[in-house]
Amino acid sequence: MATSSAPSHPLIESDHIEGTAVFDADGKRVGTIKRLVIEKISGQVVYAVTSFGGFLGAGSEIHTVPWEQLHYNPKLHGYHTTITVEHLRRAPEFSRIDEALLSGHERQQLSNFYAEPMP
Repeated sequence: MATSSAPSHPLIESDHIEGTAVFDADGKRVGTIKRLVIEKISGQVVYAVTSFGGFLGAGSEIHTVPWEQLHYNPKLHGYHTTITVEHLRRAPEFSRIDEALLSGHERQQLSNFYAEPMP
């Protein structure tokens, strides 16, 4: 019998994404998704505000990651990314402001940063 790597259902509610693990390219858990940023008009998810590092939330860093950089992996039951922690730490500083939504200029700057090849 063949097994599918596709999720059992293609849709998910936002409260089920919050707290979902994020794994690096090696399959190591590096953080969690705190919340999603959704474009009001299109309804498309644009960014995930993520928490990386720390222990039980203490000492963790907050980063805003473009949604297209995260890919659901059913085997891990979490999101996989090729972004390294070192690359995140070089991300524009405003991406660490937890309570503010990004302006148009800041969104463009963040998109440009993640569009560049990672070292």
